[in-house]
Amino acid sequence: MPAEFARLNPAASGPCRRLRPLLCALLLCALAGCAEPLPKLAPPQSAQWRHATASAPAAATDPALWWHAFHDPALDALVERALADNLDVAQAVERLRAVRILRRHATDRYRPGLSARTGDAVDPDASASFFVAGFDATWELGLFGRAEGSRRVAQGELDAGVADLRAARVSLVAEVVREWIGLRTAQRQEQGLQQVAAERARAWQLLQARQRLQLAAPAAVDQAAAASAQAEAALAAPRQAIDASAQRLAVLLGREQPDPAWLQPAPPPELGAWRLGATPADLLRTRPEIARAEADVLRAAGELALAHADMFPSIGIGGSLVWATDINNNHRFSTTPNAIASLGPIISIPLFDWGMRVAAHHASAHQLKASVLAYRQAVLQGVAEVETALGSLHQQSERERHDQAAWQALQHADQVLRQRVALHLDSPLQQIDGRIAATQAALELDDARAARALAYVALFKALGGAPPPAATTAPTAAASAAAPR
Repeated sequence: MPAEFARLNPAASGPCRRLRPLLCALLLCALAGCAEPLPKLAPPQSAQWRHATASAPAAATDPALWWHAFHDPALDALVERALADNLDVAQAVERLRAVRILRRHATDRYRPGLSARTGDAVDPDASASFFVAGFDATWELGLFGRAEGSRRVAQGELDAGVADLRAARVSLVAEVVREWIGLRTAQRQEQGLQQVAAERARAWQLLQARQRLQLAAPAAVDQAAAASAQAEAALAAPRQAIDASAQRLAVLLGREQPDPAWLQPAPPPELGAWRLGATPADLLRTRPEIARAEADVLRAAGELALAHADMFPSIGIGGSLVWATDINNNHRFSTTPNAIASLGPIISIPLFDWGMRVAAHHASAHQLKASVLAYRQAVLQGVAEVETALGSLHQQSERERHDQAAWQALQHADQVLRQRVALHLDSPLQQIDGRIAATQAALELDDARAARALAYVALFKALGGAPPPAATTAPTAAASAAAPR
């Protein structure tokens, strides 16, 4: 009946014929894009941080240049050199370039391909042998979500590479600043302990003189000798810290030996005014661990799409052109055609595999759920680290304030003792004790300032603070568009 209707109504068959290719194209598009949708990543977040976020009224600190709050040109130069010369960052860059190259060709397997081959063949009766040459063309269509799954996996790998590079830069900047603070603080401690050792030695000499005048007991002299030896021994700790920090800085900058200028004593960098303008939501775009977890979700979604596609037929188009000649017959040239061409569909239909493909699909689904949970855990971990750093920064600020008050009080007491010794109202030994107490208070204050600076470093490391990768290694627009949200 349809054929007769078409013969009787030629005009009616035209639209139907024109609609068939369109319907086929729509069907192929539906089959090609039937990958499961990406999971929604919307972790709960608070609107602001619980702890104080500023040390003084100031403009919001740029997370990409947070170490500039120390106002130390030498530190700024060190960070720039480290970002350019660090070997860990260089490795991350090369890995990202490798992943990016593969990303460009992630779906090339679903494009037409051509290969050439040659070989020889022998008849089963051993009466003739042939030389065979030909071309094979294949085009796998990537239906049922195969192409989309491959794109997701490749994009996830690329996003993970970008996140790893950013993580390397964040860790590098934080380590350089930490080691620089540790180096300068250890040099300041060495100077303070040298003053303490000098005062202890002077006290020992005064007590020895008093003993010769029978004005001091031998036990007091022995105690002073022990205190002097202990003060000299205490110098080993800051000197060891100086050497270790200098060596670690050299490694961070890709150098074999520390720069001699680092070993010249200089004041530690002092943290100036700063203000945290970031919110918990900003962690989603700045913290590399969260970006890596997001990339893992995208990659797991791609693997699930591929496992889903494996449960359906693999459909493609194939063609070949084979040329063959008998190489041991009695004729120099063949008298019959020896080239054969073929063209047709290629269909691979899975029938029975003991449930392995179904198990792989279920396993991939569970892996995707695990990656979503890992993403949420990464967000919670990032918020917790920032809150911990903010709390530590607040406590270290309080410690510095109290140590500052103690040092000022002991400084005033030392001035009073000097006046009393000048008026012969107190002994020089009491003045030495006052100087030692004031110096030790200064050491405590330096340690408190260093602890506050290190808490500040931990804060911006938790926030993911570092300059973004260069344009040659930054995520592409396709990466941003395909990343799950």
